[in-house]
Amino acid sequence: VREMFAAQLIEEGLLSAEDSSARADAAEARLSDAHKNVKASAAHAPQVSRPPMDASPEPDIKTAVPAEALESLNRQLMAVPDRFAVHPKLLRQMERRKTPLAEREIDWAQAEELAFATLITGGIPVRLTGQDTERGTFSQRHLVFHDVRTGKTWAPIQHLVGASASFELHNSPLSEYAALGFEYGYSSDASEALVCWEAQFGDFANGAQIIVDQFIVSGLAKWGQSSRLTLLLPHGYEGGGPEHSSARLERFLQLAA
Repeated sequence: VREMFAAQLIEEGLLSAEDSSARADAAEARLSDAHKNVKASAAHAPQVSRPPMDASPEPDIKTAVPAEALESLNRQLMAVPDRFAVHPKLLRQMERRKTPLAEREIDWAQAEELAFATLITGGIPVRLTGQDTERGTFSQRHLVFHDVRTGKTWAPIQHLVGASASFELHNSPLSEYAALGFEYGYSSDASEALVCWEAQFGDFANGAQIIVDQFIVSGLAKWGQSSRLTLLLPHGYEGGGPEHSSARLERFLQLAA
């Protein structure tokens, strides 16, 4: 191919035969030198050492939160600005969640939201991404409210009184390999944060399996690199099709063995 291009350029008077040969020789010399350097450095490559692991028993960390703190957070999480028009159907759900926690049971989505709120008010940054994380695939989460008249958005969890850490929330593109790869890199650099990637009903976890295999479960052994990335994975068999149940728990347990 190079010879064909060179002949065409020579015919058009854009390149001489001598210049073509000289450029080819120079390129080959650069590749040869690079190959020699790689071989020489490989012989002296340092062994990757794992960071020391604390073998002592886990401390007894108290995670309880005072009831009055949870009630205060719950009220803030259901608050919107004046003249902000929430969808009427969502208003009914918000009214149920405003009921004092001691008087009722709470569902998973509300417990999750309260947990996130206690983390950021405790100084721990949180980042949550996935195809439909703002709303929740089954309309259960609603971390972001939309004004039905103006289209403006409001995320109460990003306006909590006393919050000393950030809460990042993003709907990611439906490209699981790229999305999980980015979150792995982010979590490796932001070791103080809780970084979560949620494979929702439309995210096929098997599309990101390369990141799981090559980085998440083997990064410590290969590079001494640990990550606090947390995966929220669909693993039920609810009849939605094999791709919607692609997070097979047995695979992850085997990889972590």
